[in-house]
Amino acid sequence: MSLNCQYNARKVAPYACQAHESRGRLHGEPSNDIRSPYQRDRDRIIHSTAFRRLTYKTQVFVYHEGDHYRTRLTHSLEVAQIARTLARNLGLDEDLAETISLAHDLGHPPFGHAGEEALHDVAAPFGGFDHNAQSLRTVTKLECRYASYDGLNLTWETLEGLVKHNGPLLGPGGKPVERYAAEGLPAAIVEYGESHDLDLASYASAEAQIAALADDIAYNNHDLDDGLRAGLIQIRKLEDLPMIGKFIAEIKQLYGEIADSRLIYEVNRRLISAMVFDVASEASKRLAALDPKSVDDIRSAPDTVVSFSDPMRADLCILREFLFAEFYYHPRVRSVMDDAQKIVRNLFAYFLENPESLPDEWRERALTREKGRVVADFVAGMTDRMALKTHQRLFDDTPQLR
Repeated sequence: MSLNCQYNARKVAPYACQAHESRGRLHGEPSNDIRSPYQRDRDRIIHSTAFRRLTYKTQVFVYHEGDHYRTRLTHSLEVAQIARTLARNLGLDEDLAETISLAHDLGHPPFGHAGEEALHDVAAPFGGFDHNAQSLRTVTKLECRYASYDGLNLTWETLEGLVKHNGPLLGPGGKPVERYAAEGLPAAIVEYGESHDLDLASYASAEAQIAALADDIAYNNHDLDDGLRAGLIQIRKLEDLPMIGKFIAEIKQLYGEIADSRLIYEVNRRLISAMVFDVASEASKRLAALDPKSVDDIRSAPDTVVSFSDPMRADLCILREFLFAEFYYHPRVRSVMDDAQKIVRNLFAYFLENPESLPDEWRERALTREKGRVVADFVAGMTDRMALKTHQRLFDDTPQLR
């Protein structure tokens, strides 16, 4: 179903997603004279309950550990800002890149990746848990605000970006790609595809690929920043890392010895700029080599067109190894996340056993649909704060998560 929009569209490259040629929405709607379909998608996401909840969802630190650390919400905003910069530089649709960026973490449960691991384990008999699939489920089923349908009724291109921003989900012969080979594709993606085919064997648009790289740039840099500010990473240990050591030497040569808080910021701004420039440069080379005439040429390409260069990818691998060793697996972080996983497991088990204790609308769903899936949806939608308060109400031994 096509959309006949009359808005004043920004001119984009031929290989960009052309908003006036969108594949449309599952439920047909009249066009809007002021906003493109991707702008309308963005606005629906920003006004959604799931987006507001990102305020109190963990990036690395639980919300009460400090007011200045990133949350899922501030992370999503940083991703969107980087994505818009890259999209504009490459002649792509900025609104679509921003929209996918803002929505990419809507499916995350409380307590970040630790919460996801715990929820996947306890929900295994009911299909497990995957935050990308949950993002799709959130915007197509769980946001219930419109009179005519469940979900936000987003465009095909936005949904494609949510599901495939990390690459195709199906490989040769229609078999799931490596990351889904053992357990198969998440049920939420399979079920939605039965009514609205997202072409799981192809790459996503360049706008979606940008959102994925913007995510990498944002979390690598802000996790480094948060770790330094928390005192879990020592600046002296960064001096031997590629790029960062060079930036530290450059900053000290320019300004001499400065406060660590200023040094951290000066390092981060240079690191983000270097990564953004690298992606823009590498993507420009790949686009020139591919010479795509349409977005379908991007989707059918043998590889992504938006990527880090090989040298930058090697440097990032070293940085990621450093962050895992010094930050993500730091005893303080691991202790908090271990306790957070106990909270998620306890809540899931309790509501699975006692569905009558769910709030009214959730209780009705649990009685008429697959109970385990409904409980997983309910727990996944909780903020860190709600999960803690609910656990305190139901159990006598709630961890402090500090």
